[in-house]
Amino acid sequence: MLSLPDFPWDELGPAKTRAAEHPEGLIDLSVGSPVDDTPLVLQEALAQASNQPGYPTVRGDQSTRQDLVAWWHRVREATAVSPEGVFPTIGSKEMVGLLPLLLGLGPQDTVVYPRIAYPTYQVGASLVGAHTLASDDPDSWPEGTKLVWLNSPGNPTGEVLAPEALQRAVSRARQLGAVLASDECYGLLGSPRQPHAPSLLSDEVTGGDLSGLLALYSLSKQSNLAGYRAAMLAGDVDVIGPIVLARRHLGLMAPSPIQQVLRAALADSAHVEDIRRRYHRRRAVLSPAVEAAGLRITGGDSGLYIWASADRPAMDTVAWLASRGVLVAPGHFYGPSGDHHVRIALTASDRDIDRAAARLSP
Repeated sequence: MLSLPDFPWDELGPAKTRAAEHPEGLIDLSVGSPVDDTPLVLQEALAQASNQPGYPTVRGDQSTRQDLVAWWHRVREATAVSPEGVFPTIGSKEMVGLLPLLLGLGPQDTVVYPRIAYPTYQVGASLVGAHTLASDDPDSWPEGTKLVWLNSPGNPTGEVLAPEALQRAVSRARQLGAVLASDECYGLLGSPRQPHAPSLLSDEVTGGDLSGLLALYSLSKQSNLAGYRAAMLAGDVDVIGPIVLARRHLGLMAPSPIQQVLRAALADSAHVEDIRRRYHRRRAVLSPAVEAAGLRITGGDSGLYIWASADRPAMDTVAWLASRGVLVAPGHFYGPSGDHHVRIALTASDRDIDRAAARLSP
């Protein structure tokens, strides 16, 4: 029987109850689930693609893969991505959780992930009994490492890895014979200064050599498609091929209508720019209020979260904010190094962001 950690958000039950007792109601900034409408152009694409009586393929149909490749070339500046090196996935979380299994890893192998990280990287390693190491320093990655996860912009920190840092990770992963996988689901939700975070697969980083490299991309956040489960994996053809074969055996296929929505979303940059501006505005409203409440913002300004610290355990800060009707996630959900931090999601309506800022301001 599998031995997995408790689902972390269950720990928030008492704080959520307390926050809900606020006279003006609960404002939930703990989970990064979009609340804004799915863009109409994507709703229409789903409706137009609804007549799909046959099974989809794991790789996706030829037109889907061609459009995915074109997007990687045009937007992520990764011209080495080929039709054989990309396929649609059922959202990105299933790929994060299953990648160690699909790569054939086991108890003899080590999986590395960021020191402050989305917990599913560790859960995926636990599924196959692999050793785990939380480390941001390539020099500390040990022999026996077979998979390294990067996440840029990072969840929860919002920090972006520069091309030089990505190149250093590539060099060390290749020394170890490890697959280097970059979770880039917030890649187009950068800061006002840098709207797009660099991709691991970009020509600037790789020089056109994708050996041992994978990049996972999701449209859940940049296109408000979390309910559609629309994402993709791209990279080294020799790594992608066995993953696709395993997924064929398991029946892990992105539905045909979702593939059509994925294509439509990648072809329309206007809605992405609108959503990015919306999150920039929410960050600009909430960040000063967070600091006025006595917290220090220690993370970057990309992605969908404010990463803030206080000189007390995370759950004390969670309780203090809950007393004001605002629910946030404690930093230890993302590793022991986050114990004195909280993650504050920007995935709430403009009205709720304004209300939260008012409650936190003196």
